[in-house]
Amino acid sequence: MNAVHFGAGNIGRGFIGLLLHQSGYKTCFVDVNEEIVDLLNEKKQYTVKFAEESQKEFLVKNVHAINSIKNPESVINAVANADIVTAAVGANILPLISGLIAKGLKKRLTQSKKPLTIIACENMIGGSTFLKEKVLEELTTDEKIQFNTHFSFPNAAVDRIVPNQTNADKLAVVVEPFYEWVVDESEIKGTNPPIQGVTFVQNLEPFIERKLFTVNTGHAVVAYFGYLAGIRNMHEALENMEIREMIERVLQETGRYLTTTYSFNEKEHAEYVQKIINRFANPYISDDTTRVGRSPMRKLKNNDRLVRPATKYVEMFNENPLYLVKGIAAALHYDFKEDPEANEIQTMIEQKGIQFAIEETTSLKRGTDLFEMIHEQYDRMAISKIK
Repeated sequence: MNAVHFGAGNIGRGFIGLLLHQSGYKTCFVDVNEEIVDLLNEKKQYTVKFAEESQKEFLVKNVHAINSIKNPESVINAVANADIVTAAVGANILPLISGLIAKGLKKRLTQSKKPLTIIACENMIGGSTFLKEKVLEELTTDEKIQFNTHFSFPNAAVDRIVPNQTNADKLAVVVEPFYEWVVDESEIKGTNPPIQGVTFVQNLEPFIERKLFTVNTGHAVVAYFGYLAGIRNMHEALENMEIREMIERVLQETGRYLTTTYSFNEKEHAEYVQKIINRFANPYISDDTTRVGRSPMRKLKNNDRLVRPATKYVEMFNENPLYLVKGIAAALHYDFKEDPEANEIQTMIEQKGIQFAIEETTSLKRGTDLFEMIHEQYDRMAISKIK
């Protein structure tokens, strides 16, 4: 079987590429990084190591790569002849790969009517739907009808920590042992693609929100409180008992919302939460609080990991989630000089005040209980220099 995967970075190779190999696929990576593309074509294999005591290694074989800038026609041919297409390029890059995917799928229709599944494995809600929209923009009305008949773009939830790393072997990747890849099978035409380790579900939303409000929320809160405490390593931040308690309290609040809204068993969800916290505390993963906390403006948006669960909590229980609020306030205090978004927020606070900054970043309105509570917690942190 032939797989085409857009994105030959650490996540592409260490997460998606590994599972595709273990499922029996020959994988063609598509990327613009000439060095990585050349190395993949030279070696035809690479290693993936688990960040754990055993340091277990896997050899990923039967791989090659195409430089999409230099050889767009080769990418089009690869898509036309693929058995599965996946992407892990980042949400902002999806529009840039949509044209090649559209051309590849057009060519495929001239050769075969065999269904094809295209999955965007991104850290975003509705990634495959977004990619599909961009692909459809390249088509005529008649072509759109054919595409909707033969091609599937099921949304997915993906989760695996792949830290920043520098390895002597530039193709080698270190990843955590844990992973989750959940795909909405209700959107798939034909049979589910045979990928080892994928969980196919009829309703993806509970898993999307569980991941977003547990993994993403928790990761961000540890990062921001770790940074404020002067700690630059994620696992060291969780050795701080105050931060450990903070993350547990935050995830109790998000867990209350998740188990009330969906059919997650409370005991099983509590075990899931502890598993997530232990992942963050993995001493074999060296991850900076500044990497995890980067781009605070994006993380503070009303549809993202901090504000969204807070507003959902208020809507459901008619009370404010104190610890989520503390997490939002900590994000507003994040002032890492090398982060453009952090600088923008701090400049906004300095020039126009914290109330303006809260309103601008979170879209919450002044006068609401949640807004005022965030303001209060921000001021308390500013006075006490909380660590």
